[in-house]
Amino acid sequence: MRGQLLGDHRPGTTWLHRLPAGTKLLGLLVVGIVVVAVRGPVSALGFLALALGLVAWSGMGIRLALAALRGILLVAALLAAWQAWQHGWGRAVEAVGDLLALVLLATVLTVTTPVDEVLDVITRVLQPLRRLGVNPEAVALAFSLAVRAIPTTIAIADETRDAALARGLERDPRARLTPLVIRVVAHARATGDALQARGIGDDER
Repeated sequence: MRGQLLGDHRPGTTWLHRLPAGTKLLGLLVVGIVVVAVRGPVSALGFLALALGLVAWSGMGIRLALAALRGILLVAALLAAWQAWQHGWGRAVEAVGDLLALVLLATVLTVTTPVDEVLDVITRVLQPLRRLGVNPEAVALAFSLAVRAIPTTIAIADETRDAALARGLERDPRARLTPLVIRVVAHARATGDALQARGIGDDER
């Protein structure tokens, strides 16, 4: 669970688990638009409370919720400091509250919905665009790779940080950034090679 931004699917019998994947995706889209459109710290805290309520309802547990937020705590802190400096604490609360709410809502989706069902929905929704040259299967594959790349990248960052700490170089940004970039690029190339070895994408060329 370490470094996990979006939780893995956990089977359950809650109402959220029983909802169709398409309904949950549409709901996440609509709520996400509302969260971004509605302004003010009070509404942001309200959306965060709603997200926490869904977290409790989904049965994912506080540990998984904290693990989902762990990967963006630094970003949230920097965002809060910047917004407070530029626009005051009200805007800082709004920005961070909206961010945390969206991450928790996305985590609820991944915890209560198998990834395969989400990809099937994306493929079906994009089918009408096939005549315009869009490949729904390729888009779904890209989505799947992106979702899986997020926790992988965070895990690599954690391992790189631990290696720098072990060498006493925790204050040297190069000791953390350079290995991180190299390992992330190497992972991306390995993924591309694996896809090419399976002939994925050859038909587009």
